[in-house]
Amino acid sequence: MAILVTGAAGFIGYHVAQALLARGERVVGVDNLNPYYDVRLKQARLARLEGQAGFAFHHADIADREAMAALVARHGGFDGIVHLAAQAGVRYSMQDPWSYVSANVAGHLAMLEMARNMPQCQHLVYASSSSVYGANREVPFREEDRVDTPLSLYAATKRADELMSHAYSHLYGIRQTGLRFFTVYGPWGRPDMAYFSFARAILQGEPVTLYDGGRLRRDFTYVDDIVAGVVGALDRPPEDGRAPRILNIGNSRSEAVSELVALLEAALGRQAVRVEAPRPLADVEETFASVDSIHRLTGFVPSTPLSVGIPRFAAWYLEWVGREK
Repeated sequence: MAILVTGAAGFIGYHVAQALLARGERVVGVDNLNPYYDVRLKQARLARLEGQAGFAFHHADIADREAMAALVARHGGFDGIVHLAAQAGVRYSMQDPWSYVSANVAGHLAMLEMARNMPQCQHLVYASSSSVYGANREVPFREEDRVDTPLSLYAATKRADELMSHAYSHLYGIRQTGLRFFTVYGPWGRPDMAYFSFARAILQGEPVTLYDGGRLRRDFTYVDDIVAGVVGALDRPPEDGRAPRILNIGNSRSEAVSELVALLEAALGRQAVRVEAPRPLADVEETFASVDSIHRLTGFVPSTPLSVGIPRFAAWYLEWVGREK
C-alpha cells in the first residue's frame, strides 16, 4: 500500500511513518518544516526516515492546493492518508491565530479534497485533539460528549476539522476516522510541550512554571501507544463511508503535572526550581480519555505508564542534548 503521511517530520508523524515503513508499506511524507519550534529537530527526524527503503519526502505546505495536486500526480494517488500535519500549541494560537486557520482548517480541507478525488483512497485518518472537549468537566471524556465550548482557537480549528469531515463523508462517502489525541509524549517529542520544556529547564537550573501549583491533570500518553492506535485504526476503515467516526486515543488515566515533574527530577538526577502561576485561560483543568471505543475497534490497550515513559524520554533527551552540544 502507498500511504501519505502529512506532518512526517513532526513528532507523531515521524513515529507513524517509522511504524508503517517497518511493516513494508510505501510511505510518502509531506511537511513544510515550519519554524514553530527548532527545525533542526524536524530535520533530524526526517534524516532517520530518508535513509529507509520505501520512503519519499516532499517539502510542501498541505494548504497549497497546487502542490498537493502535483504530489498526487507524481505518485499516482494513495491507498490511505494519515493526516497529522497541523499548527500545534494551545497558547500559541493566541499569538498567531492566522497560522491555525491556514494549517488546520485550509490544510484539512485540502486533504478532504484529495481523498474525494482519489477513488483508490480507502481511508483518511486524521488528528483531532482532546482540546475539543474544552470546558467539559465530567470525566473521563467520551466521544458522545458535547464539544461546543472550546477554550482556545486551536481547539476550535480541530472541532472545525471534525465537522468538515462529517460533511464530506455525508456528501461524498469518504471513509474517515478522526482521532482525539491526549497529551502525547516520548522520545523525539515537541520542545513546546510541558515535559520537554521542563526537562530543559531542570537541566539548565531555570524555573519550572507550575500552573495552579501543578494540580492540573493530563492524560499523558506515550508515543508508542499512540502509534499502535493510529495504525490499528488505519487498518480498519468504516464499512459505511457516510458514517465517519471519532475515537479518543489516550492513556485512559489522569495524572497531575506535579507528578510529571517529580518523575523528570528522578530521571534527570536534578531538582526543579518550581514557580507557581495561575492557570492560563486557554488551559483546561483536566483531560482524561475513555478509550472503550478504540479498544472495541482495534484492541487498543495503552501499556506504557508515565513512570516508564518519562525515563525513556529523559534518556533520549540527554542523548539529544549531548549531540547538540
